[in-house]
Amino acid sequence: MTRTAFVFPGQGSECAGMGRELLARRPQLADTYFRAADDLLGIPLARICRDGSDRDLEDPVVAQPAVFLTSLAALEVLRGEGLEPDAVAGHSLGEYMALVAAGVLEWTDALWLVRLRSELVATVGDRVGSATAAVIGLSRRDLARLCAESRAATDQVVEVAGDNEPRQTVVSGEAEAVSHLIGAARAAGARVRPLRTGGPFHSSLLREAEAEFTETLIATAFRDPELPLVSSVTGGRIETAAEAVVALRGQLTRPVRWTEAVATLADSGADRFVEVGPGRVLGGLVRRILPDARVHTTRTAALSGGGATL
Repeated sequence: MTRTAFVFPGQGSECAGMGRELLARRPQLADTYFRAADDLLGIPLARICRDGSDRDLEDPVVAQPAVFLTSLAALEVLRGEGLEPDAVAGHSLGEYMALVAAGVLEWTDALWLVRLRSELVATVGDRVGSATAAVIGLSRRDLARLCAESRAATDQVVEVAGDNEPRQTVVSGEAEAVSHLIGAARAAGARVRPLRTGGPFHSSLLREAEAEFTETLIATAFRDPELPLVSSVTGGRIETAAEAVVALRGQLTRPVRWTEAVATLADSGADRFVEVGPGRVLGGLVRRILPDARVHTTRTAALSGGGATL
């Protein structure tokens, strides 16, 4: 029996006009979610998601809530077409949407947490001078060795921040150390793509921000998941509300384990994956992790206006 996993993308999937088609085909979403989000955060997300430029999305304090909100609207459309997941997971930022889809968080609480998280990380990034890059073609072990060598050479922090798929790993840290790491990785034959994230996500540089963020997590209402939920922090299942709090707390400083998360979904029986949100980045990662899996984006599911095609 086919089992479907909904997976939610993180920062890097944003693009100009990413909510335009959703709002054109489902105008009621503007009142239900977009304008409510505008009022909650004081950011014109409805305008940015519909008519904004790439420049509007350069700031992660704007980009991350915009990706979250577009993913939320896409989920609403899919469910309106009768499409429900058998399991859910999200990549980094996308984990907040997975928690909403699993009934763990109210969407307004999740959106507020996303905003606070991005602000805290941006503050640290501005203070330390940070950088992030994706390294393609080196093993995790070799990259960890190069990180250690770059730390020793620069006396700055650079760490493995994410395992996106078996041959693509993200590093994050202070700018000089990341620059040194990029040179060493290219010398070792890897391809490297600098990323614009606005801060050193998933690194030990966020230890102080983690403590502040935890205070807000503790004050937020969490519920036990209503369907199977896999964490990109641990790569395993989240079974309780308490485990969800621990996962989000650790997400700031711990690397993304997306390869493990996708493998866990597959082990639970998922053989069809729907990327719910803007872009196709996450679908590409899933295909490289599970070449035999069927992968769809929301554009190939229910957003065409002609009903579900899964």
